[in-house]
Amino acid sequence: MHLRVHFSSGVPIYLQLMEQIKHAVETGAVRTGEQLPTIRKVAEDLAMNPNTVARAYRELEREGVIEVRHGSGAFVAEVGTGPKTAAIAQASVELRRAIEAGAMLGLSEPELRRVFEKELSRITGDDGEVVSGSVNGSAGGSEPGGSGERSSG
Repeated sequence: MHLRVHFSSGVPIYLQLMEQIKHAVETGAVRTGEQLPTIRKVAEDLAMNPNTVARAYRELEREGVIEVRHGSGAFVAEVGTGPKTAAIAQASVELRRAIEAGAMLGLSEPELRRVFEKELSRITGDDGEVVSGSVNGSAGGSEPGGSGERSSG
């Protein structure tokens, strides 16, 4: 599992970690019963405080996403395969197609990220929820980005 944090995004780091782990579970990138990286490993890879990782793991355990077995580590808990999981899988397919199309046009990974983030911000409200009827818009311009990011893999 590849985790990435954006220290300058304004979103708390523990929430970024939680969302990425939830996404990995929902999309099948990590499976039920699979062991997650240790708190120490994640903290070292991302050059961050282990307490931040521990907080994310605690919250994920509270939400039933992971199961922490003291002395053994954290493991993905049993989760349902509801409609959101299917929707995420379908969205992944569609996004993969769009990414491949962008790559065919010669766009780099940072350029693709900027395009995605720009378009996502166009269709989301202040609360981060998709605004109804806003999925059809026109593209244009480019935005700076990319600083303050660390990733682990």
